[in-house]
Amino acid sequence: MKRSIVLLGLFSAMILAAQTDVVKYGVGTQGKDYGVTYALPKTVINIEVEADKVTYTPGEFVRYADRYLRLSGISGEAEEYWEIKNIRVTSVGVPDPENSYFVKMKDKTLAPLVELTREGIISSINYPLEPPQTADTEKKEKPSKRRVNPRDFMTEEILMAGSTAKMAELVAKEIYDIRESKNSLVRGQADNMPQDGQSLKLMLDNLEEQETALTGMFSGVTTHESRIFNIQVNPGQEVEKQLLFRFSRRLGVVGSNNLAGEPIYLDLTDLRTVNVADDGKSKKKLEGIAYNVPGKARVTVYDSKKKYAEEELLVTQFGVVEYLAPSLFEKRSVIQVKFDTSTGGLTKVDRQ
Repeated sequence: MKRSIVLLGLFSAMILAAQTDVVKYGVGTQGKDYGVTYALPKTVINIEVEADKVTYTPGEFVRYADRYLRLSGISGEAEEYWEIKNIRVTSVGVPDPENSYFVKMKDKTLAPLVELTREGIISSINYPLEPPQTADTEKKEKPSKRRVNPRDFMTEEILMAGSTAKMAELVAKEIYDIRESKNSLVRGQADNMPQDGQSLKLMLDNLEEQETALTGMFSGVTTHESRIFNIQVNPGQEVEKQLLFRFSRRLGVVGSNNLAGEPIYLDLTDLRTVNVADDGKSKKKLEGIAYNVPGKARVTVYDSKKKYAEEELLVTQFGVVEYLAPSLFEKRSVIQVKFDTSTGGLTKVDRQ
């Protein structure tokens, strides 16, 4: 949600250059001046790691899996481990304290309408204020899938069996009966076929649930618990093979100093899409409203065996700061400007 600041008047928005001076924040004496301070954003790279905690619980009849269901290679040992499911790379704009500006409003003039984000990043100039939108912040979580108890599908004969081996034999027979019923329904050969497709689907889903639950008593049950880890990098310059974090199959995502995990690296390459002067003498005169021209960078996340992510992102630190020409505001018409609040770049310049 954005908060909007109206400077000294909402009656009209007139010639910006005639009303305002812009200085770097902290320069000069602003104590007695009226105006607004705004910031341009700088880029922070967010690495979102989605990792799965996998838990395997052996089935009650694991010893009979091969004998009755021809399931080979089934482990009888419980196991718990982590695996990386996905890594996403995105860029986020945060206020840059080194690029904050103060727009002074001159006496006896009407001020333009300046809109800032909650963090103080400039969002627009001379655009009508939009009423705040009430976002639906209530999280709609998916209902967790009900854990099925396989004993709910056991017959009296199975439950009264005198030994584990006999019970396993009867459960396996029940599984084969369920499979036969499914095949009859699919082929349209069942004695009591459902009247419509929806009823058929419900019957097949119910039989599938029963078969899965009973088969799990032989094959074991594997559950996945997904977790998200966010790591942020402040790109000041190009980097190669920077240690980002470590990953352990036993512990999951761990810190870069924890030698229990294997290293995950980051490469950050400036693609030189913006000509940045580096002679230290080519600073532009601060005149007009400042905005960013972000550069582009390639971000790669990888380990010794696999590349997890490779993205090209806009990075303001690899770009330059430019200024809207004061001549844009000299004519007696309202200039409207919109900024990308994540990069500080221009998205629209229009004349009302």
